[in-house]
Amino acid sequence: MSGADAHIGVEGLTMAYGDFVIQRDLNFSVGKAEVFIIMGGSGCGKSTLLKVMIGLKAPAKGDITYHGQPFWGSPEAEREATMRRFGVLFQSGALFSGLTLAENIGLQLSMFTDLSSNDIAEQASLKLALVGLKGFEDFYPAEISGGMRKRAGLARAMALDPEILFYDEPSAGLDPVSSRLLDDLILALRDSLGTTIVVVTHELASIFTIADNSVFLDPTTKTQLATGDPKQLKDESPNAYVRDFLNRRAPMPGSVTEQSA
Repeated sequence: MSGADAHIGVEGLTMAYGDFVIQRDLNFSVGKAEVFIIMGGSGCGKSTLLKVMIGLKAPAKGDITYHGQPFWGSPEAEREATMRRFGVLFQSGALFSGLTLAENIGLQLSMFTDLSSNDIAEQASLKLALVGLKGFEDFYPAEISGGMRKRAGLARAMALDPEILFYDEPSAGLDPVSSRLLDDLILALRDSLGTTIVVVTHELASIFTIADNSVFLDPTTKTQLATGDPKQLKDESPNAYVRDFLNRRAPMPGSVTEQSA
């Protein structure tokens, strides 16, 4: 898939903090309605890449394209318009503790739409119903479980009907059952709404359950070692370190720097 044909294209991307390079020369594409995983070992720059993709950190080099249009190479007003098409779920859920679940969702609608208060309440209830929280509109975040807060955060990320949803470690802190329910919900949203979904995670169970495509970042070589369906990379990647990671094996000496095809 070429960058021009992709929903999202990452082209020659280098990320750095000052002179310290995090990742260099990243090139991959995300198709429409794909669940795309950003994976790799600790400290490889997964969350930094997500920040670059959603507009929170500028790259040192290269660009992101959306529908073939440059993101960081565009004027600020155009970047802000593109960002309105994003929904983001952070690790904590990032809900406002002093607002009910419905109010958390309604806040974005009141800021960025001309909907009436009744319509906002109706949309908030609809989004909560989509994530299995019908009837919890008047609950506060502290009154529900961690898994329910993640789902409520997802409902808020969906408030403006985004084209693309970005998740940062959505399963972090969840028990295995809650994590699997969240995985099932991600797939249901992809299938029912046709949403493109980008997920940062190191949870292999989730990776193999939800991924259509992926990129593997390496903290040692500071670049991508592989891209593709993790279920295929697990056994077929030409890079031994990628295979070891996906099979939960300790890497063999020298495998980290083995070149990927």
